Amino acid sequence: MKYSIVTFGCRVNQADSLGFEEELLACGATAASPEQADLVVVNTCSVTASADQSARQTIRRIARSNPDARIVVTGCYATRQPADVASLPNVVRVIPNRAKAALVADALTTAERFGDGDGNCGARIEPGVAGRTAFTLRVQTGCAEECSYCIIPSTRGLPASVPLGDVQRQVERITDAGFKEIALTGVHLGSYGRDLVPRSSLLELLTALAALKRDVLFRISSLEPMDCSRRIVDLVASSPSFAPHFHLPLQHASSRVLSAMGRPYTIAYYSDLVEHVRHRLPAASIGSDVIVGFPGETDSDFEELAAYLETSPLTHLHVFPYSDRPGTRAAAMGGAVAGPIVRQRAAAIRAISQRLAARFNQSQIGTIRPGLTLEDGTLVVTDNYMKLRVAAGRHRNEWVRVRVVSDHDGELLAG
Repeated sequence: MKYSIVTFGCRVNQADSLGFEEELLACGATAASPEQADLVVVNTCSVTASADQSARQTIRRIARSNPDARIVVTGCYATRQPADVASLPNVVRVIPNRAKAALVADALTTAERFGDGDGNCGARIEPGVAGRTAFTLRVQTGCAEECSYCIIPSTRGLPASVPLGDVQRQVERITDAGFKEIALTGVHLGSYGRDLVPRSSLLELLTALAALKRDVLFRISSLEPMDCSRRIVDLVASSPSFAPHFHLPLQHASSRVLSAMGRPYTIAYYSDLVEHVRHRLPAASIGSDVIVGFPGETDSDFEELAAYLETSPLTHLHVFPYSDRPGTRAAAMGGAVAGPIVRQRAAAIRAISQRLAARFNQSQIGTIRPGLTLEDGTLVVTDNYMKLRVAAGRHRNEWVRVRVVSDHDGELLAG
């Protein structure tokens, strides 16, 4: 049987999709394009209205180009609006997030049986599966925070952490398969361990993973500012097990807007945090998320945001124009910002992001960084998240040393 997986949204969805991919391959299925597949899994996002729309458009396009495809839909949009998703063409299953663990077994009931015939599939995973050289490992899901704009707590449920021993065994399995980089991810990664008995913490998890002494680099995915303690920063700075790379969502720099968003920190706290990261890790990549056009955002609020970002130590931004999500507190707020103004503000922040990235890239020219080869070996992602083109001669998934020679090019060094 031929399958295809289409993934929208966050790294947690990417990690879930990688799990589906592994199960399907282990049972004997073969990867194909959505146009050629017998089974298509669409893993949806619902963080914005445009994310919902993208999922609908993709499903309709697959159904048009492949009328025989059996489409199974999961993810946050499928969880939030299952009836709407079920009405789309060729959709044979709608599986909510809470049932993702059984998705492959459920999906296979809609397709021909294959594999060894007894329902047991052997493990099969290696670098390059689904085009991924690094492995995205979900160690937590769910969220109990009360950000006024966010629908995700209702689609992902309460926080649930993978027990520390299980994470360690997963890491051992993944590294034994040859993966050299693992991205640790979660819906609210910083809450890791708070739901476990006995209670644990993200710091405890990171410390335990560093102690494994495996030939692997851990990259920490998006981490809420209030969860990024100085002890975590100091651990990353002192251990070769971790990439010098943080993603710390700011969302806004106006204290008034942060309060309306329900974000539990101030711009002073955030600024102090990222300055500490830059002090301890001078070459670190520091990304962030920003929302523009939040209800009630004034010109003055926006100017505060732009002014902070322009001089911050951040290196790149993900910019989100505000989108109403029915059922959130923000959706009931007044003070909607006009669409053209939201688009103008988003464009202005994206321009700042380009300047921040250029400034960071320029600062790295001439430095020598460790990195991992991707694709056909001519692309390297450095430990501090630069993507550099290099000369041919290496295979995918090799550790290399590379001298940064321009914003996008590197020179491979011996040794």
